[in-house]
Amino acid sequence: MDALTDDLALIADYLTHVRVEKRLAARTQALYAEHLRELYRRAQAEGTDLKSVTPAQVRRWIAQLHAAGRQPRGIALVVSSWRGLYDWLGRTGRSDRHPLQGVRPPKAGKPLPKALTVEEALRLARGPALASPEDRTDHSLGEAQRRCDRAMVELLYGSGLRLGELLGLDVQPGPNARGWVDAQAGEAHVCGKGGKWRTVPVGGPALTALADWLAVRAQRLRMPDEPALFLGARGERLTPQVARRRLAAWAAEAGVPVHVHPHMLRHSFASHVLQSSGDLRGVQELLGHASIASTQVYTRLDFQHLSRVYEAAHPRARHGAGAAPGPGGEGFVSPTALPPSSGNPDGLSGISVRDNEPRGEG
Repeated sequence: MDALTDDLALIADYLTHVRVEKRLAARTQALYAEHLRELYRRAQAEGTDLKSVTPAQVRRWIAQLHAAGRQPRGIALVVSSWRGLYDWLGRTGRSDRHPLQGVRPPKAGKPLPKALTVEEALRLARGPALASPEDRTDHSLGEAQRRCDRAMVELLYGSGLRLGELLGLDVQPGPNARGWVDAQAGEAHVCGKGGKWRTVPVGGPALTALADWLAVRAQRLRMPDEPALFLGARGERLTPQVARRRLAAWAAEAGVPVHVHPHMLRHSFASHVLQSSGDLRGVQELLGHASIASTQVYTRLDFQHLSRVYEAAHPRARHGAGAAPGPGGEGFVSPTALPPSSGNPDGLSGISVRDNEPRGEG
């Protein structure tokens, strides 16, 4: 076996490790495969095998990615996938070289999650206005798809599910199910990142939307034993790509003025619950974050909301009206000076959250 063929076998073995042992999400696995193929191509172009790659070569390739316009966050994922390969090669005794040691990607900023306003979220939940028969176009949603999409929107925004968790739901619980909705209990059981299970509440509007969809779901079935709750045009489990397109189309028809993607609804759920309750720990439980640090980003969104309320309502917030802005000045209000939240530190008021397993991130 020559070195280049051996490299391909190493990559294939590592991707098997990523899938079987690390149990990364399918999307992450696909990105790792793409970035490792890029590493292989770059090494091949310079006449070297993966075990002989040097730190200098890695730094040059990272610089080339940056010069080509790749964003820092994208480069960080590339470096992470490369580093993971060499970590694994070292642990398994296949190589004693680690060209990623001491190599850092360009520093990325930490943008805030993009969330809808409450008004935009409610408009999205109300959905598109029904077109009259004479006005209906090829782009108008069919009734079955309309009910399916409404149920998806309600669960994404109403329960804060990830897209993978939503599409993994089955109609009924079973030994191979990765999630289901218990309508009688008003809760969903979902398998999140890393195979970690959690239970989240499902509100009345979502349960109504699900019942409406289940009433017509049989019209979309091709195989009577299809377990998936949400179906595509072929009567099989809906794919993430199609779900993203359908959500964007739903939002556009509903008149939401921004591009809407599934994770934006999870961000909106977290932001709006935190604004209403002030309970960071409860939001962590609902999202399934293992670390509170992953949830704290929403406090920045929450303070932005408080700042807008203050600027709009407080007579001393207008700097041009005699207030003296600046630390210690009469017109300055420190975030720490705001009244404490009345949120319950032990859980969201009126919401019961039960965890079956430790939680994942994101």
